Amino acid sequence: MDSMLRFLDTRLEEMLGALLLAVMVTIAFVNVVVRYCTPFSFAWTEELTINFFVWIVLLGSARSFRDGSHLGMSILYDALPKSLRFCCYLLSMALCLGFFGALAWTGWLEVRDEYELEVISEALAVPVWWYTIATPLFSVLTMFRMLQRACADLRSGSY
Repeated sequence: MDSMLRFLDTRLEEMLGALLLAVMVTIAFVNVVVRYCTPFSFAWTEELTINFFVWIVLLGSARSFRDGSHLGMSILYDALPKSLRFCCYLLSMALCLGFFGALAWTGWLEVRDEYELEVISEALAVPVWWYTIATPLFSVLTMFRMLQRACADLRSGSY
């Protein structure tokens, strides 16, 4: 059980991202083959592909914060004295947490509205909140990964 939790802690984003990417490639490929071999097209493939792409982007942001591989302006940051780097690091983390907190909150409001208004998707006729629930969930996951990275960086002094 402990090794399973450790595996999920280190590979959750990669596993979900790989699964989503495989589904996206498969349905896009099938749609292209069907479109060129028959007079038909699967309209629902675009709906799934676009929404899964948004999910992958949010998973990628969580992974990049977990690994400390997100974009940064390190040339300026590295030139600062350690005390100023610490302040910039805290400010950066606070701004990122604020951004993803706002994204999670507004995403939740969107999901709630779509649920209450019973908004249905065009192609598959499923509730739209099935797609948009990923925004608040993966934003919270990203915030969790940021806090994990911040704790590790502050403990090691590698900010």
